[in-house]
Amino acid sequence: MIDKLHYISQETDNISHLEAIDKTLISGAKWIQLRVKNKPEEVILELAIKANALCRAYGARLIVNDHPLIALKAEAYGLHLGLTDMPIAEARTIVGEQMVIGGTANTFDHVKQRVAEGADYIGLGPYRFTNTKQNLSPIIGLEGYEVIMEQVSISGITTPIIAIGGIELADIPLIMTTGAHGVALSGALTNAIDPAAELAQIYGALKILNPVNN
Repeated sequence: MIDKLHYISQETDNISHLEAIDKTLISGAKWIQLRVKNKPEEVILELAIKANALCRAYGARLIVNDHPLIALKAEAYGLHLGLTDMPIAEARTIVGEQMVIGGTANTFDHVKQRVAEGADYIGLGPYRFTNTKQNLSPIIGLEGYEVIMEQVSISGITTPIIAIGGIELADIPLIMTTGAHGVALSGALTNAIDPAAELAQIYGALKILNPVNN
């Protein structure tokens, strides 16, 4: 089962990846993607092991971005791969058949590629410009999601598609009307003054119950 809300970790001048993950878990998030760029693999592995321990303590799932071996060594629930990362089929030989693997897409052709590769879910984006990612792919926007998701429906594709990229709370109701399975957020939660309240509103927009309250 692929969650409808994915939190992508973000480090700022004021908060580390682990601190951001911890406060998001406390607030009720259940699907955490550790996304660490420009750091040595041994540092990322240490972060992944600690992040997975946090996730397990809160009954949440950890997804590791980019690094199949680190995901395997940290015993993460899943792995997420970008379009320029290792092919999903190759990563599958490393992490095994049981680990969830998600893949990034920017166009309908990418979506079809990810389905053919056997992705368990697809992160489609970016919705709008975001500072959290370098070498950003072309912006999709709401109209782009409407077009792509219609093509997905016509093609009979059932792989869950997660909208990603600069998404805020106010965007969620319209995004969900396109047929997207859910959304991925980073800054909207990392920078939230009251992440628990923000998360509760996000769950409301997604029309699902907050796990913290149930």
